[in-house]
Amino acid sequence: MAMSIATSRLRGWHGSSCRARIVAGWLILGLLLSACNAMAAETTHAAMSPIRFGILPIGSAAESLEQWRPVLEDLQKRLGRPVITVSVGSYADLSDAIGAQRVDVAFLSGKLAVQAVTHQHMQVFAQFVRNDGAKGNVAMLVVRGDSPIRTLGDLLAKPGRWRYARSEQLSVTGYTAPEADVFAPRGLNSDTFFASVLVGNHQNNLLAVVNREVDVASSNNPDMDLFRRHFPGEASQLRVLWRSPLIPSGVLVLREGLAAPLRQQLSTFILAYGRAPGETGARERAWLARIPDLGGFAPQNAQVLQPFVDMQYTLLRQQAQHGQWVSQQARQARLAQIEQDYRRDSQALLSH
Repeated sequence: MAMSIATSRLRGWHGSSCRARIVAGWLILGLLLSACNAMAAETTHAAMSPIRFGILPIGSAAESLEQWRPVLEDLQKRLGRPVITVSVGSYADLSDAIGAQRVDVAFLSGKLAVQAVTHQHMQVFAQFVRNDGAKGNVAMLVVRGDSPIRTLGDLLAKPGRWRYARSEQLSVTGYTAPEADVFAPRGLNSDTFFASVLVGNHQNNLLAVVNREVDVASSNNPDMDLFRRHFPGEASQLRVLWRSPLIPSGVLVLREGLAAPLRQQLSTFILAYGRAPGETGARERAWLARIPDLGGFAPQNAQVLQPFVDMQYTLLRQQAQHGQWVSQQARQARLAQIEQDYRRDSQALLSH
């Protein structure tokens, strides 16, 4: 009897232990499945999260978005994930979006690209190639054809006489190049040389010249070509007063935090776009042609931006040397800071 009772109790204990282990096993399995489902959902979300493409406005922001739309639609199909544009109306707005990590890939001009690479965790991977094969643009100063300003000497001979339209200071062709090549070497600053200064985009600035609202405007050859397409009659009334040496074209940059496979997909797509044989290549080249004078993209790295660092360095030194200072020590301190910034940015480009 005692043996029977003990055996019965032992069997009961084993049965309870087995049931407990089964329940525990199911709980663990449930937790594992929940974790897997969460990981899968996170992976799916990451895979479907949109690529955010920032576009430097040429003409108006809306016009630039429409020019890029077919290329970005092709990119979306290739990646199998949404591609959205970061719509901005100015260089400064685009720089702010990049600094806030709201942009994954972007088309930038040189000065903006230098800032993105040296301070905002972006990397250069491609450069624009014009449809004539050139990898650069030319800055311009433009007047009306009937303007009394016939030469650059005419312009510079009368400080305080003329009205000027330029781009914001982050624009290379619309601000830095004319400032560095025309005004600063002569100890001049366009903001104080002219009777008035209007800051706007290239297209509006050219219209301001046509409408006699200003006497001279800064521009560049892609924007002049675009203006001729949209306003042929008005463009015929303009005359180029000054041209800069060739300035390297804009570049495409990628955010450093993007996953390596995605970075590779984006780079491969961009660099191959427009190079396919047959109808596909012809269609892609037609889409590229909607972006003023764009023929394709060439692989590139951050060192292509060195001319912009050099140009900015030259401009800042000239402004410091010709500027008015409270003391010679203040001037020297400013020059020393310019040297330090120049070395820092040059080294940063080499390291990328």
